[in-house]
Amino acid sequence: MAAKNSKTKNSANANIASNRHATHEFFIEDRFEAGLVLEGWEVKSLRDGRVQLKESYVVIKKGEAWLVGAHVSPLLSASTHIKPEAVRAKKLLLHFYEINKLIGAVERKGYTVVPLSMYWKNGRAKLEIGLAKGKQLHDKRISSKNRDWEREKARIMRHA
Repeated sequence: MAAKNSKTKNSANANIASNRHATHEFFIEDRFEAGLVLEGWEVKSLRDGRVQLKESYVVIKKGEAWLVGAHVSPLLSASTHIKPEAVRAKKLLLHFYEINKLIGAVERKGYTVVPLSMYWKNGRAKLEIGLAKGKQLHDKRISSKNRDWEREKARIMRHA
């Protein structure tokens, strides 16, 4: 029996969920990788891809970062002895200096911390969070125009 390549298995399902809405609404200045404190039923739901990051955000309370508003739909067969809470606040695991950098940017400079994507890394669920500044309507129009131009340029180059 041939050995399975673990890289292809992990890379195929590495991305759990992404927050495309965040890149439309915000300028992402800096990115951080954070671990998540999860319960067993949440891990099973993540493996099934039942998570939504669209309405979620990151709050920093008492020197700890928390993911608020992420919806993890419980599996029907996950567990019979617990009552799953779909929108539970989840603690994020970051280094002390990363939390200090986030606190400084949020409190002094008016930045927002938003979740960008959730993925598997070495069998553990990770969350990519971004230090972001809000876009105004004209900024959104410019980025939409640039995206359309890049797409059109690629079409022209393909046919030329």
